[in-house]
Amino acid sequence: MIGIALALTMLIVSSIIDVRKREIHDYYWIGFGSVGFLLLFIDPDIVPNLLTIGFALIIAPFVILLWRIGLFGGADAFALIALAVIAPMATFSENAVTPFTTLSNAAILFVIPLLINVMRNVIAQIKGENIFEEFDASTAKKSAAILIGYRSKNPRFGFAIEKTENGKKKFDLAMHHAENQEFCAQPNT
Repeated sequence: MIGIALALTMLIVSSIIDVRKREIHDYYWIGFGSVGFLLLFIDPDIVPNLLTIGFALIIAPFVILLWRIGLFGGADAFALIALAVIAPMATFSENAVTPFTTLSNAAILFVIPLLINVMRNVIAQIKGENIFEEFDASTAKKSAAILIGYRSKNPRFGFAIEKTENGKKKFDLAMHHAENQEFCAQPNT
């Protein structure tokens, strides 16, 4: 129960920091993970708990890989690793929630922003906005753009999917790595 309380505290505080600063230092996750590891020594069943944590940490290489290739943020990866140490089999019922469960749920929930982008783009077109004005792109690229982006008047914490080459607007549908590239800062980009 202490592990669950610590995990909830970690997630609530990190959410607040994320909303305010959009960046959480790695020391934050190391600190909470260390406290979670120290909690092992309070419980008399150290060996079974070490085995449980070891099993939960199976996700660590996967989330690090996802982070390094840009499909996952560093804070997301380190949060899952810290959760694997703090509360490896968290549960309030007979069904345990493991870090792997969290990772698989994140993969499923990945579809939601795509659906939101499609709805935004369809609504914009219904309102009469020409979202592809001045674009020199194929139907396939336009379809991909409808899925992964939308026109924003004030983009923040996102990446531009359009660029101008030789005076023509084109789509830039390349994957952007949040750790290495700058977010949009200018309106209408």
